[in-house]
Amino acid sequence: MSSDARILVVEDDDTLRETLAEVLLDEGYEVRVAGHGREALAVLTSWVPEVIVLDLMMPEMDAFEFRRHQHDHELAPQARVMILSAARDLEGAAENIRADAWLAKPFNLAEMLDAVDRLVAASAA
Repeated sequence: MSSDARILVVEDDDTLRETLAEVLLDEGYEVRVAGHGREALAVLTSWVPEVIVLDLMMPEMDAFEFRRHQHDHELAPQARVMILSAARDLEGAAENIRADAWLAKPFNLAEMLDAVDRLVAASAA
């Protein structure tokens, strides 16, 4: 699915963050990146994505704290959220932070793209 939708990738692993960004850019998405939740909040003050791809555990500000601040400050409240993690109870974590989708690490890029495409389509509905 080619789209001009906006995707924010929040991931502390530099290599994975850049790989995800490249893959999403190749699919036609407009992409911004952040290395942790605090950087992501700064991005959201001036740019509103349709989807946020969010690592669960990050230094400085993890996904839980990021989502609290995001909701408290009403930053991109309509954005769909997909979390990425190697955590055991990923479904529980996703429910806890009100994520729309989750992928367990390691994942393949086709899976990630399919999930993002579905979230973009849901945000347009």
